[in-house]
Amino acid sequence: MSFRTADRLIMTAVMAGTSLFPVMAQSLSTEQQEPANPVEMIEETSGGNVEIDIPGNILEEILKEEKKKGAGERQLVPGINKMPGYRIQVFSDGRNQHSLESRAKARGSAIVARFPKYRGQVYTFSSAPNWYARVGNFRSQEEAASALAELKRAFPQFASEMRVVRSRIVVVK
Repeated sequence: MSFRTADRLIMTAVMAGTSLFPVMAQSLSTEQQEPANPVEMIEETSGGNVEIDIPGNILEEILKEEKKKGAGERQLVPGINKMPGYRIQVFSDGRNQHSLESRAKARGSAIVARFPKYRGQVYTFSSAPNWYARVGNFRSQEEAASALAELKRAFPQFASEMRVVRSRIVVVK
């Protein structure tokens, strides 16, 4: 007797208001007993191949969630990865053209001297007529905002010029 047959028999007895439990226990003991553990039963009857039937609407919701997770987080490959992210702009000026480049580089050097973790992450460039110095490679705006607060505390004289900007960043894995 299978579990399903036994369940039907018990359900019929309960619905009829009679008690067949002692008879049921007796009939199971005379036949070959099936495992009491549902997992063991599935292992014995399925041969290790289990199919799960998921209704279409639930499957669509699961797949939507997977797409959302995958879209927000880019997978890194070994080596250099260039991706959208954030940097902290620590210098931006277009006045006094003859000294802009050296001032931008000096600002980046001052930050690296105080925060060695930014060594190799200072980017100085020009876009006429301005020169810029940007620091860091941050994947999230929250991470960049935290670093910005740290830099503003360390360099209050430059705090008004510092801000988080979107930029292509370099992440090495």
